[in-house]
Parts: sequence; structure tokens; C-alpha cells
Amino acid sequence: MADAVQSWSIDNILKKHLPHRGSVDEDDLNWDDKKDWASNIPAKKWPADPAECLSNARHEFGEHGGVNMSIEASATFTVMEPDTMRKMFAGELGPDRDFYIYSRHFNPTVLNLGRQMAALEGTEAAYCTASGMSAISAVILQLCPSGSHIVASRCLYGGTHALLSRFLPRAAGIQTSFVDINDMEAVQAAVREGETRLIYAETMSNPTLTVADIPSLSAVAREKGLLLVVDNTFTPMVVSPARLGADVVVHSVSKFISGGADIIAGAICGPASLVNSMMDPQNGALMLLGPTMNAKVAFELAERLPHLSLRMKEHCSRAMAYASRMKKLGLKVIYPGLEDHSHHSLLRSIANPGYGSGGMLCVDMGTEDRANRFLHHLQNTAQFGLIAVSLGYYETLMSCSGSSTSSELTEQDKALAGISPGLIRMSVGYSGSLEQRWAQFERALAACAKDNVAAPPHLPISSISYGVDN
Repeated sequence: MADAVQSWSIDNILKKHLPHRGSVDEDDLNWDDKKDWASNIPAKKWPADPAECLSNARHEFGEHGGVNMSIEASATFTVMEPDTMRKMFAGELGPDRDFYIYSRHFNPTVLNLGRQMAALEGTEAAYCTASGMSAISAVILQLCPSGSHIVASRCLYGGTHALLSRFLPRAAGIQTSFVDINDMEAVQAAVREGETRLIYAETMSNPTLTVADIPSLSAVAREKGLLLVVDNTFTPMVVSPARLGADVVVHSVSKFISGGADIIAGAICGPASLVNSMMDPQNGALMLLGPTMNAKVAFELAERLPHLSLRMKEHCSRAMAYASRMKKLGLKVIYPGLEDHSHHSLLRSIANPGYGSGGMLCVDMGTEDRANRFLHHLQNTAQFGLIAVSLGYYETLMSCSGSSTSSELTEQDKALAGISPGLIRMSVGYSGSLEQRWAQFERALAACAKDNVAAPPHLPISSISYGVDN
């Protein structure tokens, strides 16, 4: 059966349906030697705009000529002749010729979404999973054998940090060193010869919005014979890590890509050889752990991807407008689009033109009490947004990171990551008009000033517009 996966080969499927950068011979992939995949992939000129790449992907039509692809909801697939089953398990027939065995292995609807994700990120292949954390976990477990080592950013989503710092050392003997990911000397110094397998970073960190220097990290990874894995959840369309040198790109598709706060999903984008190895029935993390995406979910997501570029542009535009106005009010705002952000120039140098600086921003209120009071007024007094975790929704979502999505970190780790007790993370939505929402924001801030809790000490109440009751 392992040979069957090799024969069915995701790259063969993609050759039929998707322009890509080339093929990687699975026989050349040596995990122990940390093979440099990028050197095996011929250069190809991709469109500059990820939206153009998406439009180049094959459009799947419905079974009866419908403009939308049919949903293949079956868990198992039948054959006309008994010998066909033998040929599929022997690797003579597979998905590249529209032969399927079982949806935990390959499903045509999920494969279609994978082709779209590969086109979006500019990778050779992609496979979609049941959640973002399952995508991250499966990649790490596939690439890192027991006893190996990872160098990771100290600024990561709390769940990822817990996976690396607690779960993997206990369950798999995989250790992680957390460093300032943009200090290349620190990254290099953390590498353990013969043990380190990969460097792990987020394009834009959760929640502190530090920006990873992906080209420099890629250079370090190449020099050290490592792989670079980048979580691009915060910046789909905005940044394309694979085109900057990342070997693997992971997503929590639940967020901006979904956009509706109604789906849990993940994606792994990278070389076809990686996807093939992860689907190997004997040693594949995806095949054996089974974080399978439901075909109905894949269909829903495939219908949302074509307008992702429009949504991201509006998220980013609103975030930039809010951040600029918040700064003028004297608030301590963190947003990479502002010129005083320490990574403003870095983001401009790696971002795709026309998409802005991301749809996330942070406001630091200093203390958790002030942050909570402000959140109360933003939601309950002014209806500016919703107190909720997650991101990428059309409504603005807000939370106090230190006591919510980053609560897995110790107080020391939070301090090292720059997460203050009063840090509010905002996923900026696009519902309503800009001026309507800004009036609501000012009203909430004025209510805090009246409470004498959250107003910045240098900002008089009289300088805050009450706005209108929306």
C-alpha cells in the first residue's frame, strides 16, 4: 500500500490540474539528511498577485454541468470489478485517474480544495485537514522523529506554544528552543548539530504582530540543512511565505480563509513529496492520525476562496484606518502598517503589493482590568465588536490575549513574547461603515474615561468624541 501512495503521487494529480513549480522525486527525499526540497524544484515565474494564482487553478464543474463542483460525501468508494480493488491497493490505479478507496486517504472534493490552497500559497501541493492544530501537529510529527529538536519563535499562538513546550516533549521526546526569531545569530546558536530538524515561525506572530524575516530564516535553514515551516494564518494573500523561501506553509483555515467563524479546518502547503509521505499508510502522520476534512466543509471553503482577496483587502484597509486614528488619540497601538512599528519596513519588503499590512491590530491598555473594562464598553455600550477569540470574521473580534489565547504561556514566557496583561487583540471586521464603527469606538473609549479606568493619563475626557449611538 505504501507503494500505492508513491504511484498515485499528489504531484501527478497536480500535473493534470494545476500549474506548479515542478516535481520532486520521492526517492530523492531523505528525511535523515534533511533534503533541501527547494533545490529540487525548478524555478517558475508565478503571477505576482495570489488572486491571479487562484484564478489559474483548475475550475471543477458539477457532475451534471453545474458551475460549482459536486460534493463527494462518500466515505468509501465502489468499483465495477474485483480486480480493480487489487490494482488500487497495488498502486496501479489511483486518484490521478479518478480511482478512490476511502476518504481518510483521498477524497475528490478535499483534493480540489488542496489544489486551490497550493495555488494560493504557490506551493507544489497542499492537503487540507480538520483543524489548524492538526495541520501543525501532523507536519511536525512527520518531519521530526523522536529525540529531535526544533528552533521556534518565542512569539507563537498559545496552542502551538503548548504543543512545542509541553505535549511533544512528553509524548514524542521532541524538544524546542524558543528564540527571538528575527535575531539570526540567536537562531543559528540555538541549532543543535544532528538534532535540529526545522525552524518554526509565524509570518505575523499571534498576538504581538511581530513579523518574521522569512528570507533570512530561509537562508539560515539552507545553511544548516534544516526545513523552514511557517504559519501564515494571520496573513493569507498579504504574504506568500513559500515564495520567500519557506519549505512548508500551514494555515488555520478557520480564520481569514473561511471568514464566517463557522468552520474548523487547516491546511498544509508544501512539496508533493511531503504530502505523499504524510499519506503513507505505514508511516504517514495524516493517514495514521486521521485528521480528515469533511467533504462538505471542503466544498464550503472552496466557494469562499475566490473572494478571499476582496475580503483581505477590506480587513487590512479598516485595520490601517483604525490604527492610524487610535494612534492620534494617544492610545498605545501595535500595527505593522504604522511607520513606528519595528517591523514596518520588513513587512513592506516581503508583502504582496495591494493587500496592506494585515487585518489584526493590538491596543495595549496596560493592565488586565483596564483592558476588560474597555472590552466591556466596546461590546456592550457601543456595539463596536464582539468579545470572542478567533479571527477573520466579518465582525470585529476582540480578546485580552494574556488571559485567553495566550493563557497557555507562563508569565515569564508572556513577558519574553511581549504580551502585557492589558494587551487587547483585535481582528478587524468590515461590517458597517468605517465612520459608523469609528464613532462606536470613540463612544466606548469615552465611557472608559468616564469610569476613570481605561483612559490614558495624558488624554483628557474632553478630547474624546462621544460619537452617535449606533
